[in-house]
Amino acid sequence: MRVSPGVRLALSEASKWLAVSAVGIVTFVWFDELKAGVTQALDHNLAQRLQEAPEQRGKDDNHSPGQVTLKPSDDGHFTATALINGRPVSVLIDTGASIVALSHEDAERVGVRVRPDDFTKRVQTANGIAKVAPILLESIKIGEITLYNIEAAVSEPGRLGTTLLGMTFIGRLSRAEMRGGVLILQK
Repeated sequence: MRVSPGVRLALSEASKWLAVSAVGIVTFVWFDELKAGVTQALDHNLAQRLQEAPEQRGKDDNHSPGQVTLKPSDDGHFTATALINGRPVSVLIDTGASIVALSHEDAERVGVRVRPDDFTKRVQTANGIAKVAPILLESIKIGEITLYNIEAAVSEPGRLGTTLLGMTFIGRLSRAEMRGGVLILQK
């Protein structure tokens, strides 16, 4: 049986739409699983690159082992990509924060799960009183500096936009100083 060119074209278009619809349905049904898999693959890739080439922003010629030198970002703050429990997280270095404070979203990314009844501690923030969940992190690594068993806290969902690298990390360093417009951290 011969199929006319018009019917052939209609069948071709119908098969394309069927394929696109199938991909859309699979994406809709399995979105969370696909997102988790892609995020995990990207996190693993970034963590591997950070292990191979530690933070290089602003390193000077006087660099010594166990030292990280950071230049301020465009807004004047000092930020870095840290490996928290082996997972990359963008952090703001904050000497005004008494503790390492993870955003709820970053905590989940690094494998820390908290329940609503874990938010037992009240802390004073720039935006007022907030409830946090106290935790102990396995490790935090920035460049060549790695510290273990760091006291931290997880903020309530939506309360903290950026993870803060506070004094429970900075206070364990031998040196944290501003010199020539850069921040020098020394283990």
